[in-house]
Amino acid sequence: MAQEIRILLVDDHGLFRDSLSRLLQTEDGFRMVGSCGTVGEALLVIASERPDIILLDYDLGEEQGTVALDQIRKSGLKGRVLMVTAGMSDAATVRVLESGSEGIFLKHSSPAQLVEAIRRLVAGEPWLDPRAMRSLIAGATGKSEEQRSGPQVLTPRERLVLQGVFEGLTNKEIAAQLEVSEGSIKAVMQQLFDKTGVRTRSQLVRIALEKRAEDWLSSD
Repeated sequence: MAQEIRILLVDDHGLFRDSLSRLLQTEDGFRMVGSCGTVGEALLVIASERPDIILLDYDLGEEQGTVALDQIRKSGLKGRVLMVTAGMSDAATVRVLESGSEGIFLKHSSPAQLVEAIRRLVAGEPWLDPRAMRSLIAGATGKSEEQRSGPQVLTPRERLVLQGVFEGLTNKEIAAQLEVSEGSIKAVMQQLFDKTGVRTRSQLVRIALEKRAEDWLSSD
């Protein structure tokens, strides 16, 4: 009998969590040991269940995937982490792998590919989506699209989201204010993190104030 693969899913979107958990639970040899929306919840499950695989969302609302990965590694987990994302920059791809993730999986890929990725990780093999591999090469050689584009300028949407951050609003509140989805705001936040090289909202505020106040915070 094949060894049972114990899986923990960490994602802040409840609907995505529930549907993916149900799908994976039907796969032969897979067992879901937890489905969490925050790193704090995940660490409790890790301590009690010791999962073989953690499917970790790169953008957990107020928490960044790389920070979450650091905390998971400090917990002493011997299992493998597959970072799940809707997309990330070249530089972010490099940071994720340097932080200890064994693979990167894109959310718009097929369920069959996810099953294959999980089985490969359990077998000790890494998993990189071809698009993530291109980002890794570009990021490692210092030739990412962002780096080639010269001085970083904020888009109008990025400026509005940054303003919301300065007002102390959550992603959900900014989304309501701009009449867009929360997922859209999270994507813009990630763009801001990648442009500044920071991992938290407080670091983003500090960088904006200290280094980019004249161009990023000015009212056009």
